[in-house]
Amino acid sequence: MSDITVVLQRMARGEADAAEELLRLVYGELRRMAAAKMAQEMSGHTLQTTALVHEAWLRLGGDRAKWQNRAHFFGAAAEAMRRILIDQARRRRAVRHGGGLERVDLDAVDLGAAIENDDVLLAVHDALEKFSRVDPKKAELVKLRYFVGLTIEEAAETLGIAEPTAKRWWVYAKAWLFQEIKRG
Repeated sequence: MSDITVVLQRMARGEADAAEELLRLVYGELRRMAAAKMAQEMSGHTLQTTALVHEAWLRLGGDRAKWQNRAHFFGAAAEAMRRILIDQARRRRAVRHGGGLERVDLDAVDLGAAIENDDVLLAVHDALEKFSRVDPKKAELVKLRYFVGLTIEEAAETLGIAEPTAKRWWVYAKAWLFQEIKRG
């Protein structure tokens, strides 16, 4: 009998720490399963392997679920991952989530290059003013990047934030501003 089967039996008896131990035992294999499933997905997929594993664990019911053995557990996990990927594909295709719209690569969007005439400059300014009211810190990052010309690293240091945080803020800010300018 495998370690996993023993832990599954402990879970069936209601032992409180058994679910945590099960997750520790199966996590690596669940990640391998998730990675294999993700490799079959289309490019542009937004779900990450770790997120798929965690969502599958939640859908499996964690400590509330009852599995007979290792094979039963991994079969249920594979089915949970499949359903998660199907649900996500349906959401992507849904009209209310932009189904059928063209996907824009935010790294290719260069707001600074678009400032070539007064109308565009004013549109960027107006969008940035609105953004400043919504999220002043991220707006400051935009100002440092586009109007001062700082790199992400320099802007992060200036704002006193971590570089990964600055990168996340930058992606969000570009998307927000791009949408606002498109609307205007």
